[in-house]
Amino acid sequence: MVSRAWRTAVLVERHPETASASTLALEAAGWPGHLAGQHVDVRLTAEDGYQAVRSYSLAAPTDGDRLEITVQRTSGGEVSPFLVDDLAPGDEVEVRGPLGGWFVWRPEDPGPVLLVAGGSGLVPLMAMVRARAGVSRAPFRLVHSVRTPEDRLYAAELRRRVGEDGGLDVAHLYTRSTPEGVERAPGRIGADDLIAHGWPADFEPVCYVCGPTGFVETAAALLVALGHDPGLVRTERFGSGG
Repeated sequence: MVSRAWRTAVLVERHPETASASTLALEAAGWPGHLAGQHVDVRLTAEDGYQAVRSYSLAAPTDGDRLEITVQRTSGGEVSPFLVDDLAPGDEVEVRGPLGGWFVWRPEDPGPVLLVAGGSGLVPLMAMVRARAGVSRAPFRLVHSVRTPEDRLYAAELRRRVGEDGGLDVAHLYTRSTPEGVERAPGRIGADDLIAHGWPADFEPVCYVCGPTGFVETAAALLVALGHDPGLVRTERFGSGG
């Protein structure tokens, strides 16, 4: 399934997720398909021939030649501001992939599953949530650490999915400000959060942790300290720039 060749992808749809993030739906002829949790390289080429390449997680299950990525604009970024603000329907980029084979979830995998995301680290985990829908009965719990309520990705969709599916639980943790009625004070993820919203270690869940490097290291260490098997804790991280 993995392809190292570059192929042309055309933007067919774009919709905002937050004030600084958008989901881009691309069509790439001959796309080989992908698994939830994989990512792609995206290459932009300027008129003068200069090229820039960035990796982005796939946000949705495989769907023919269609693939989706959710891009968070980073201050001073070279690629993400263009993708979020300037790429228009009909414009072309190049993609390579799918890439990655360890940080993946397959519908035939037994549950339970714990998803732990920091910020835009939710993207590949959302692909898992979407891949599960209507196909698997594996129980999922998602813990998403985010700065403010306004920074939540896929908020409306997650509310809908929780309402429709008793096998999916979602908890949001806020590090800067909280919505009215939330008792937990703003702060970084801690052991108490994973105890309250995760699975007990003796349930032997597969844990997927994704986000900035510091977040991933902290969350993974907390899970192991709580008794989770390190071999069942799968991590994917990105630099401070996202």
